[in-house]
Formats: sequence, C-alpha cells, structure tokens
Amino acid sequence: MSDATEKKEEKNTSPKQISFFAMIISSVWIALLSLIKAFWGVLGIIIESLKDVSFGLTIGDIVFSGVILAAVFTPIYFSIILDKIKEIKLGG
Repeated sequence: MSDATEKKEEKNTSPKQISFFAMIISSVWIALLSLIKAFWGVLGIIIESLKDVSFGLTIGDIVFSGVILAAVFTPIYFSIILDKIKEIKLGG
C-alpha cells in the first residue's frame, strides 16, 4: 500500500510546479546574495578589517547565476507549450 501512495505522490508533481519551484529558488538566490553583498559593504564601513576584503561576487554574477538556475527548467515550459500546440493541431 505504501508503494501505491508513493506513486500517487510522484504523479501529483507537475512540470509547472517544478518550474515554479525553480523560479522561487532563483528569486530567493538573487535576493539573498544581493542582501549579503549589500550588508558586506555596510560591515566594511563599520569593521575596518573588512574594508580590504571584497565579497567576491558582482551583482552581475549574482543575477546571472539566478537566471541560470531558472533557465535550467525552461525546457519544461517549452515542452508544455509544444504539447499545447500539438493538441491544437491534432484537435485533441
């Protein structure tokens, strides 16, 4: 009975949910690293020893990595769009 429950749980996860989850993760990734970078600058002003140590990531690097996280799941959306086009053409 537990095997049937696990199979139902696997089928309940749709590609849209996976893509949505990936977009949320990438948004949190960008926001969190941007905040850390901002606070690093503030701490550099307050703590003298941090002035010479850079954070190591530029804003461009942070945004690019977040976009890559979301773009990994783009084929899932592309597949959904192609399936819809196929249904329209075949009338099903």
